Amino acid sequence: MRLLILDEPTAALNDEDSAKLLDLVLGLRAQGVAVIVISHKLNEIRRVADTVTILRDGRSVETLAVRRAPGAEPCLSEDRIIRGMVGRDLDRRFPDRTPYEGRRETALEVRGWTVRHPVDHGRTVVDDVSLSVRRGEIVGVAGLMGAGRTELAMSVFGRSYGRYVTGTVAVGGREVSTRTVSAAIAAGLAYVTEDRKRYGLNLIDTLHRNISLASLAGMRRGGVLGGFVDAHHERSVAEGYRASLNIKAPTVFERVGRLSGGNQQKVVLSKWIHADPEVLILDEPTRGVDVGAKYEIHTVVDRLAARGKAVLLISSELPELLGMCDRIYTMAEGRVTGEVPRAQATQEVLMRRMTAHRSRCATRPGTEAEGPS
Repeated sequence: MRLLILDEPTAALNDEDSAKLLDLVLGLRAQGVAVIVISHKLNEIRRVADTVTILRDGRSVETLAVRRAPGAEPCLSEDRIIRGMVGRDLDRRFPDRTPYEGRRETALEVRGWTVRHPVDHGRTVVDDVSLSVRRGEIVGVAGLMGAGRTELAMSVFGRSYGRYVTGTVAVGGREVSTRTVSAAIAAGLAYVTEDRKRYGLNLIDTLHRNISLASLAGMRRGGVLGGFVDAHHERSVAEGYRASLNIKAPTVFERVGRLSGGNQQKVVLSKWIHADPEVLILDEPTRGVDVGAKYEIHTVVDRLAARGKAVLLISSELPELLGMCDRIYTMAEGRVTGEVPRAQATQEVLMRRMTAHRSRCATRPGTEAEGPS
């Protein structure tokens, strides 16, 4: 093998597994193999690359030296790479939080949620999970691969994953049914999936039709039992989101499959924002998204919280959780292992709880768990 091309090789890996894979890449380089790594994780680029070529809007912008000699320490900063990616200096990675001025009632409360594997019914993947999110609050969920974060989100949202065993969901203090996706939407929930291409979008359809998918009833004309979609209204709504979320597409009639990953993610967000939910569950909302689009998405999320929406943010990127969230729940082996307020949250505290053994999973919310011995 003389050339290896890796496209986002660590997107679904935890930090430990990512480090092992990058060590393998360095080993291949030492053996004379040429390696091209495509990644949005700038710290990984600086660790393994000798040069970096920056692409923006489908064009090569510049090529920069990461280190002066093979094996030397990086001389190229992340800020310099970011400047090339977004075309300007990015002073902050995360927006300043705009506080919600209304009453902080509990918007989402999940109690005793237990789900088994869809095939192996003897295996519990979400085990007696309880959590809550207040209006105007961004609450994070941290965990390693296999911790049960996505399984929790999908099972709460219309029981889209696994075999439900027990548990309740309340929205605005009222217990609701989320037995189906339509019931979950009617109850005020929205779910931005971690796999936008498979579950979040119709890639062969247009931007404007994707945005209207979750709220077609509000665009209908011609009667309660029949009627048709008001094409003018549908187009007008899509134009509004194209402008407000800075979706880079020539028109709202562009096929979504032709957009970049960041713009596709903005379409998914537009779809759910227009559905006007009380609670947004965001599962890896910036995965595979460049740093400029990532900041724009974070700004949208902050604006939603400032309007009183409750946001449950699932992410494998600890800096994202630390930069965006008011509180963070940690999960391991399908259970909640702790709850950390923003003021006490660090990567070390979160990792300690994310790697907690099952016997330590009964930590009281609001207290710092002891790390595994």
